[in-house]
Amino acid sequence: MSICVEVWGEYACFSRPELKVERVSYDVITPSAARGLIESIYFHPGLRWFVDKIYVRAPIQFFNVRRNEVSAKLSASNALSAMKSNKPFYLATTQNIQQRATMALRNVRYIICAHFEMTDKAAPGDNPGKFQDIVTRRISKGQCYSQPYFGNREFAAHFAPCEEIPPCPESLLGVRDLGWMLYDKDYSDLEDITPRFFRCSMKDGLIDLTNVEVAR
Repeated sequence: MSICVEVWGEYACFSRPELKVERVSYDVITPSAARGLIESIYFHPGLRWFVDKIYVRAPIQFFNVRRNEVSAKLSASNALSAMKSNKPFYLATTQNIQQRATMALRNVRYIICAHFEMTDKAAPGDNPGKFQDIVTRRISKGQCYSQPYFGNREFAAHFAPCEEIPPCPESLLGVRDLGWMLYDKDYSDLEDITPRFFRCSMKDGLIDLTNVEVAR
């Protein structure tokens, strides 16, 4: 069972993990971000999504912006210590703000084609036809469990059913090597979650993920 959904938004940032200090976006949406976007529309433990193809349907445009971010994090150990000592537990954002540069994308539009497979967590009454009807209905009605976004939560994504693939923008015609890109994370061992990468190639605005070689 498969779906095609069109997603678009004003801004996007799919951060490269090798750049720790400043945020620099990949040229296009990553497969893991595309999967997460679909899961925000419909997630169920009885199925697992796999992204097959990504059509880039807007010219790739970068822009630079400086953003205020909180530099500290609240940890579980600090929370437990505060509970035992009955001390106030909070994070003062005014004291933990740092300004970071971001190279993000502007005016993005993608067509995401994906399929799902049943998992062993499906209930006896679950079946592929049931899930297909549910996700198709949710996409057509604009329903989602959480607001889909492009990399950062403040970069909201809009979505709608895709009945026909739009033509490729002229600037994206031809073959383009986008280099190594994050594919997804391997959650088979929850004690050692590892990232996986693939060599991303785009032809006429299409990134075909059906037979890519994935490396750790």
